[in-house]
Amino acid sequence: MTLHWRTHSEQHMTQSAARFGFVEFAETWNGRLAMLGFVIGLGTELLTGQSILSQIGLG
Repeated sequence: MTLHWRTHSEQHMTQSAARFGFVEFAETWNGRLAMLGFVIGLGTELLTGQSILSQIGLG
């Protein structure tokens, strides 16, 4: 268990230096935020009865 934690910690420290650009950390958060935005958009559409485009004035 200790060896696994130490290996995981070392990998995290080497990956934490590059957080911008097309790195795994940035792409993971980009995907999570995109999914969150999609769910919020669908929820808003269900609550208001208007499409997302009509809500922002494009539809």
